[in-house]
Amino acid sequence: MNPTESISEKEVGLGWHPKRVLLVLLIFSIVMMFAAFTSGYIVRRDEGNWREFDLPASLLINSVLIALSSASMQWALLSARKDEISRAKTGLIITLVLGLAFLVGQYYSFGDLVAGNTYFGGADANPSGSFVYVLMGVHAFHLVTGLVFLAVVLRRTLNYQVHSRAMLSISNATLYWHFLGGLWLYLYLFLLLNH
Repeated sequence: MNPTESISEKEVGLGWHPKRVLLVLLIFSIVMMFAAFTSGYIVRRDEGNWREFDLPASLLINSVLIALSSASMQWALLSARKDEISRAKTGLIITLVLGLAFLVGQYYSFGDLVAGNTYFGGADANPSGSFVYVLMGVHAFHLVTGLVFLAVVLRRTLNYQVHSRAMLSISNATLYWHFLGGLWLYLYLFLLLNH
């Protein structure tokens, strides 16, 4: 192991590495954005001209997929802490596959919405459908960034740069992935209770 790598991954200052601080600030900004979206949803719904529709059943399946991916990510983190690198690799690969499956499921959920005459824009669109598309689409964008983050961590793990003495990248990826999973579960329950 290169000595400069271990120094750069040590927590400094008040106990947080600068990369962790940046990640927490990113998460905070995403929380604020989705708080604005969901409060806008409630305000607009109360103004009238709001079409009620059933959410696609595929969203429940996607919720299970994202929860399972969070569990596999946690397994990868715990394995890396124990220097069980092959298990960490397996956990990361499973998380990537489940994350991709979630995105594919979201694509099919968009199709289910269209099949139910719920559109994003155009003459037949209603604000209720537009909000659902925005919430799902912006979350999907952030999930893609999470998948890129996971791919980088997997590459580092394959190069034996992730282990019990170099945990920053996998612990940051785990924090971000758990956040994305929790955010989706919040959005799903919000839509389920407020559609």
